[in-house]
Amino acid sequence: MTGTASTEAAEFHQIYKLGVVPIPTNKPMQRVDQADLVYKSEEAKFSAVVEDLVARQKKGQPVLVGTVSVERSEHLSELLKKRGVRHEVLNAKHHEREASIVARAGRKSAVTVATNMAGRGTDIMLGGNPEFMADEELHRRGLSPVETPEEYEAAWADELERQRAAVVSEHEEVVALGGLYVLGTERHESRRIDNQLRGRSGRQGDPGESRFYLSLGDELMRRFNSGLVERFLGAAGIPDDVPIESKMVSNAIRSAQTQVEAQNFEIRKNVLKYDDVMNRQREIIYAERRRVLEGEDLQEQMQHFTDDTIAAYISGATSDGFPEDWDLEQLWTALSNLYPVGVTIAQIEEAAGGRGGLTPDFLIAEIQADVHNQYAEREETLGAEVMRELERRVVLSVLDRKWREHLYEMDYLQEGIGLRAMAQRDPLVEYQREGFDLFTAMMDSIKEESVGYLFNVEVQIEQDADSATPEIAAKGLGSAPSVPLQYSAPTETGGVTTRIADSSGEETTNRNAPCPCGSGKKYKRCHGDPRNR
Repeated sequence: MTGTASTEAAEFHQIYKLGVVPIPTNKPMQRVDQADLVYKSEEAKFSAVVEDLVARQKKGQPVLVGTVSVERSEHLSELLKKRGVRHEVLNAKHHEREASIVARAGRKSAVTVATNMAGRGTDIMLGGNPEFMADEELHRRGLSPVETPEEYEAAWADELERQRAAVVSEHEEVVALGGLYVLGTERHESRRIDNQLRGRSGRQGDPGESRFYLSLGDELMRRFNSGLVERFLGAAGIPDDVPIESKMVSNAIRSAQTQVEAQNFEIRKNVLKYDDVMNRQREIIYAERRRVLEGEDLQEQMQHFTDDTIAAYISGATSDGFPEDWDLEQLWTALSNLYPVGVTIAQIEEAAGGRGGLTPDFLIAEIQADVHNQYAEREETLGAEVMRELERRVVLSVLDRKWREHLYEMDYLQEGIGLRAMAQRDPLVEYQREGFDLFTAMMDSIKEESVGYLFNVEVQIEQDADSATPEIAAKGLGSAPSVPLQYSAPTETGGVTTRIADSSGEETTNRNAPCPCGSGKKYKRCHGDPRNR
């Protein structure tokens, strides 16, 4: 709910699919919005602002002055000091006193110079805020809700009642003087911000007044051919200190604001289109992360990872030429880096009836069968529960690292994608196409690295019986021999170490590691084979 959404109704509808429904005010609006005053120079504008503030303070009417920047508020404050105008400055340099300044902003003769009042959520009460004034008075007497809570509580009710009576009396005086006067020193690009500033006056049926002081040197005026207006004023012989006050001028300024709002809306809409591409990718990645973090069984998914990776390796090696031209030695080298290959080229050729009988589909089927066997042996070595935990941690680590790298690549792609327009191509379409290619490559890389880490991660069995039980319980790891897993995530260099404590206390060798006897065979083919013991 907001009081200034009507000017942005079209954007709310197009972007967020939300309608804007205006609700009548609780009490009739009594604020008078005066026409803008436009001066030739900024110096003349601020001189007029100071004179207006001097007159308003002398009259006793509270004033809220809105500025667009801290520098402007400080500049106006210096001008007011020279004229002896008592005032408060509310900006980023004095934010710690915001509550105190706002509580007094509606009192008689108060002048408050504020920067960016939009979004502060403040309600300036005519006559002052009785609760804040009561608290301030009690603190002045040395009472505090922290240091002297009992004395503070005892004096609170009487002091609050006294301040309320004083505020009611002052409220009537301020209402008779015309209520809060809002003075804007410059128009914002968005009408919504101007309306939020104006909305500080005339709340809950109170009277009020607002006016904007502008100059041809303001940022908004410079954007829309203020030079032509300046030449017209010079030709007409109008002095610098004589303003232009016309509803037609105010309407022209509002029209300029509407054009700027439309331009900014198109920019935001274009940014949203690019973000939609990333959002679709983000949903896929985060859904996968959620599955891993919730502890789902990834065995079937890892089987798909291995099958897809093997198929990609073989398709790349057998895409050209006849079977006799395929470089199977290079393919086997790549496969050996991925997982411990259990079949040789000669065995595959023999099964196919010779090199000429090989086909990509036959190779894929044979190698996938072999990798499934190696996967089963790996699971037998580690234990089913530890294998499931290892799968989750490997996938999570690889997924997070690859996603971070992908975000950098997408940012780099977006930086230069606008240049595609020079080649008569739609940058958004190009971004969607290349972003999809990058995402597909990332997913393939996640599959490949997950399989590689799963088979090649170094596993050391250690005795750690004391800490095994609580960690098993925390991770959901079941019976021995698969007890606690301490895993360090894969790094850029591929350094990974996983330690598993075996409750049996016996040192065990990885089945795929070289046999300690020095024969050169894998442990599972040598002393790891029960038949050789």
